[in-house]
Amino acid sequence: MALAAAAERVAAEFEYPKEDVIRGVEHFIKQMDEGLSKQGATLSQIPTYVTAVPNGTEKGLYMAVDLGGTNFRVCSIQLHGNSTFSLTQSKVKIPQELMVAKTSHELFSFLAKQIELFLKTHHGEHYTSHVERRKSYIGGGVQNTEVFQLGFTFSFPVQQSGINKGTLIRWTKGFDIHETIGKDVCALLQKELDALNLPVRVAALVNDTVGTLMARSYTSPGKTGTLLGAIFGTGTNGAYVEKLERVTKLQHMGKDAGDVDSSTGEMIVNTEWGSFDNEMKVLPDTPYDNALDKESNNPGIQMFEKRVSGMFLGEILRRALVTLIKDPAVPLFSDEHSNQNDMHSTTNIHDNSNLYKQWGLDTSFLSITSGDNSGGLKITRQTLDSEYGVSAASAEDAEAVRLIASAVGKRAARLSAVAIAAIIIATGKLERPADIATTNNATLEVNEDDVVDVGVDGSLVEFYPNFEEYIREALREIPQIGLQGERKIRIGIAKDGSGVGAALIALVADKATRGSNASHTHRSTGSGISGFFSRFLEDLNRNLRVRV
Repeated sequence: MALAAAAERVAAEFEYPKEDVIRGVEHFIKQMDEGLSKQGATLSQIPTYVTAVPNGTEKGLYMAVDLGGTNFRVCSIQLHGNSTFSLTQSKVKIPQELMVAKTSHELFSFLAKQIELFLKTHHGEHYTSHVERRKSYIGGGVQNTEVFQLGFTFSFPVQQSGINKGTLIRWTKGFDIHETIGKDVCALLQKELDALNLPVRVAALVNDTVGTLMARSYTSPGKTGTLLGAIFGTGTNGAYVEKLERVTKLQHMGKDAGDVDSSTGEMIVNTEWGSFDNEMKVLPDTPYDNALDKESNNPGIQMFEKRVSGMFLGEILRRALVTLIKDPAVPLFSDEHSNQNDMHSTTNIHDNSNLYKQWGLDTSFLSITSGDNSGGLKITRQTLDSEYGVSAASAEDAEAVRLIASAVGKRAARLSAVAIAAIIIATGKLERPADIATTNNATLEVNEDDVVDVGVDGSLVEFYPNFEEYIREALREIPQIGLQGERKIRIGIAKDGSGVGAALIALVADKATRGSNASHTHRSTGSGISGFFSRFLEDLNRNLRVRV
């Protein structure tokens, strides 16, 4: 009984009640507004220069590349116009010496050569015809209609100043090419593509969260535009569709603001919500959160992320368990003799157990134990033995572990609801969901005018038991949403934002660079994003697209 009571006490420390959820939403909206009005706010609210979302009827062949770390991926995506797509891809490991090269040329020429190899392998006919056409074309140029539009997912800190412009702030993930810092990474890649005479234009610089939003908007049921794309995985972040007039800090940035396509009146904003409430005015705190933060690489930073994302939840649980293990009054993983243990043995923790090592407990364990329905929690006990050096854990031990793990995960989900709810409330989409819905006269199973679509990705939302239901439970507790509003919120998995999403951003950028001439020759069939894509579809057949 002593163990059960201690476990319940620790689990209670992770409770995040209704009143705190409501306070969190109010503060999140306040920090959203601050981030839209000025640079340097806690919630960055970064303009992405992406001014439209797809509705699933787009067609065309586009390219995407993803430099996310030690691997480089090249894709071509054929959009079929019915919310489906075909994807062809290749992946190559970046040689270690290029990650620390002396010049940008060494890395970016390698990337361009991988794109060239991909084109030769998967789009050889088009590549060959392009080479021949270039040889014979007077003036040595190539018409834009013959060029692949490419979305470049670059997962390093950049200062973006246009849909295809962004200067590197710093390298991470083992890269260290000093000469690249402060340079436009899109221009560096384009220079090397041009040197190889490749029919490719770097049309868009892509954030993976924005890509998630775009991918979901294309593949979601019906013709409803997606409001929010969110990642709940190793890290957490969200991007959403905002009215351009509310991004007032663009007016104060001068030349740093870059070129803005204002034709839709909207822009996707990358919140960088991992830093929400770094000041700790409303976020919940426990001794385990506090100790984790102090011993992290960036104390005082990303405080929301440290309570929500998969990188940190396992460590929070580990610290809570170690506190109980070290308490002589709590019999966790300890018994005096074998008769006290249903395994008829005494429990032992190996001296080298990962439970005693910082970051030693993987967040996947939370999913394993929280979803364990086996008799006597056999799966949890086996995992404690095989992965964490705890032999002969009792059923009571396993139950205590599961109780605390479930509390940590549930708190993360309820915190996630704060971010989702704040964006839905701040944008007024429950009252006007059709503001981002595209024209659609089809008969649908769902009344699309009443749906607010949210795309999510990441291991937590995919694999942690009841994560979405915990989110929805919290949403129902928020007065501005309630039971009726929660029913209107459609949450769906969005996959491959760095591939399909990047291609879709290239599509938007391609349309923008063609200018407003074609749009102005047609009567508008709608406003905002809806009208943008209605006009886009009207003149789609006029624009010669690359064909396989």
